[in-house]
Amino acid sequence: MVQPNSTNTRRHFLKSSLTTTVAASGMAVGLPAFLSGCVNTVETGRTQRQWDAEANLIKGMVKRPTFAKRQANVADFFKQHNENFKQALHAAVDQLASQGGGKVVVPKGDWLCNGPIHLQSNINLHLDQGATIRFSTNPEDYKPYVFTRWEGMELMGYSPLIYAFEKTNIAITGKGTLDGSAAKDNWWPWKGKWKASTWGDDPVENQKYTRDTLQEMVEKGTPVSDRVFENNYLRPPFIQPYRCENVLIEGVTILRSPFWLVNPVLCKNVTVNDVYCKSFGPNSDGCDPESCTNVLISHCTFDTGDDCIAIKSGRNADGRRVNVPCSNIVIEHCEMKAGHGGVVIGSEISGGVENLYAQYCTMSSPDLDRGIRIKTNSIRGGHLKNLNYRNIDIGTVKDAVVVNFFYEEGDAGNYPPLLEDISIENLNVASAKRAFVLRGYDHTPIAGLTLNNVTIKRALKSPIIENVAQFSLNNVFINNQPFRNSGL
Repeated sequence: MVQPNSTNTRRHFLKSSLTTTVAASGMAVGLPAFLSGCVNTVETGRTQRQWDAEANLIKGMVKRPTFAKRQANVADFFKQHNENFKQALHAAVDQLASQGGGKVVVPKGDWLCNGPIHLQSNINLHLDQGATIRFSTNPEDYKPYVFTRWEGMELMGYSPLIYAFEKTNIAITGKGTLDGSAAKDNWWPWKGKWKASTWGDDPVENQKYTRDTLQEMVEKGTPVSDRVFENNYLRPPFIQPYRCENVLIEGVTILRSPFWLVNPVLCKNVTVNDVYCKSFGPNSDGCDPESCTNVLISHCTFDTGDDCIAIKSGRNADGRRVNVPCSNIVIEHCEMKAGHGGVVIGSEISGGVENLYAQYCTMSSPDLDRGIRIKTNSIRGGHLKNLNYRNIDIGTVKDAVVVNFFYEEGDAGNYPPLLEDISIENLNVASAKRAFVLRGYDHTPIAGLTLNNVTIKRALKSPIIENVAQFSLNNVFINNQPFRNSGL
């Protein structure tokens, strides 16, 4: 089981390492305010070398898994197991795991998997180019229940389609395809009302019936082992490593997920590289690291029905009980197409997030609702600090930058969010409905937000700015006019 370091240990390590790295290069040390201990200092912008040093330090801490050179081909086990792909694959996994691990190869072909794939330590699940694994859509195939998280709440629920629990050195690689087979006649209607469709009149199989009860259990502190539902309508995520260390997902295409696509939870050292995510169902988030430490998401393409990337850390009482932030995250060279948001924080962010660096990304689609987005409320809360965005190009988007404390329940709780050191630099937007939607509370305004070199070439409506403090602007242009924070 991975035991994440304490917040203070991570903070001290990052501060010390950055100081050493930057000072050794002969530069003046310009650390994030919370790292330097000056929490009231407003960030005025880092030099490119300082930013590079901080982001590269995190990338250097992300440890990729390594594997023995031995291999096992699923095709060699197929006939032995009555041409049952799931059984053949697990036989190959078991054999390699007993030998110390290696690569389990899924060769070219169309393979039907009648249930979940459970990975073991030191196993690389490799899909050759031309290989497609199509997953069953029968919920009974994803039993027995496993320890999982659903929208930031722990329970005993359906197994994710690909799952690993407390494993070390695991990977999903190759140029093949993972197809969850989710559609309008399976999995997705469990969402209930969604967009213009309700999937029928008040369907019996509706997640609200399970979700509401789970939320009550979370608030009461019901043990996770007792959070079990005979009638469970909570769709499983596609890929969920849980409490794992050294995780790699690389090269694959992921299609038609029941729920979130890539969802590592409480993991350390996560690399998601060169992955293509395409799924337009409800809650089809592309990549959602939750309460993870040391994460690199790079060279990926997201075309989704919900957020492209969403950083999370647990919901409400469960997020505060587990109390592990998502920390040390680098997102770079990614393309965001359709989705509710490009790079998103929240909404299940009760455990907080720290040390995010998003850079060199492109976003553009008439179906992309928001570019940079932070969503939370005073029930979910969260301490969000040292979040950095730079060199991001957005073509068409509805709202370019959104910080919203009124997401869903709004100001109805006792845990107002706390923002600290949020920096957006070199952001270029061709066309937006609005440049900014910034909505804080009168009792807890948005603070610590810095914008440097931001150009919104075309904005159709005026920005919405409510209850914002410590808003630092430098070289910000909207519709070819300099934008100033007068009246805030």
